[in-house]
Amino acid sequence: MEAVRAAIEKQVLSLTGLALGGVDFENPPGDPGLFGPRSIIWQVHRDFTSMLCGGVSALLLQMLHPLALAGVWDHSNFREDMIGRLRRTSQFVSVTTFGPTAEAERLIAKVKAIHLRVTGVGSDGTPYAASDPALLTWVHVAESSRFLASHLRYRNPHLSRDLQDQYYREAARVAAALGATAIPQSCAEVEEYLQAMRPQLVCDERTQEVARILLKAPAPSALARPLGGVVMQAGIDLLPDWAQRQFGFHPGALRRRLVRTGAAGLGKVLGASMRNGSYQRAVRRITQPS
Repeated sequence: MEAVRAAIEKQVLSLTGLALGGVDFENPPGDPGLFGPRSIIWQVHRDFTSMLCGGVSALLLQMLHPLALAGVWDHSNFREDMIGRLRRTSQFVSVTTFGPTAEAERLIAKVKAIHLRVTGVGSDGTPYAASDPALLTWVHVAESSRFLASHLRYRNPHLSRDLQDQYYREAARVAAALGATAIPQSCAEVEEYLQAMRPQLVCDERTQEVARILLKAPAPSALARPLGGVVMQAGIDLLPDWAQRQFGFHPGALRRRLVRTGAAGLGKVLGASMRNGSYQRAVRRITQPS
């Protein structure tokens, strides 16, 4: 059984930012990172399956914003390497959540520098910059809201409203460090923000192309292929109803039940298999005497 567990874990880690290397989550001893183990963000971000489902949903939602889409379309190799993009996003989230303080701050500074170089003109002629505070806020809210939605569906549907608000306040710290402003910091503020943004969101040929590439992204191995199918469908299911309609996704009630049952079962299997994810390594770092 240990060999099976280790094989499953190896496949899981191949999909995460840990596959990129370069970050030691286990040192320096005693360093709590930006948030520490008592934070709600640790609780929400610790589960691999729910985070992966939420991450897929976040990317789809983000791409409905024409300028967010333009930045990715013009400055990313996602069409050739969607798994690589998911790994890089995973690395940023895991390092800023669980990584040692210096590594988290280094990665934030690196991403800020990259954002300064990402500029251009959208398909409608509107100029964009990845460092635009309003655009950063959109990307952040789309991401954090889908992570929390996935956590509530697959990990802890009983998380109190107060703790959900605390999650948004904690996550906002990273967004602010990247340069976002006017960041919603409660469930009510996030819902109000998303509704206010809807008139700006567009699903055009580019958006549909990104969705097709994401949903058909090749798995890194044959063993990971079944995982990918469940996660992609769960990501669609986590989108707000209005976003699903905008994309043209119309899953029926039976399909929704099958997807949710499959993702929940997958989460149990993968959760029992993990020994060396970012969360587990961070726990070892913190419990070491400094």
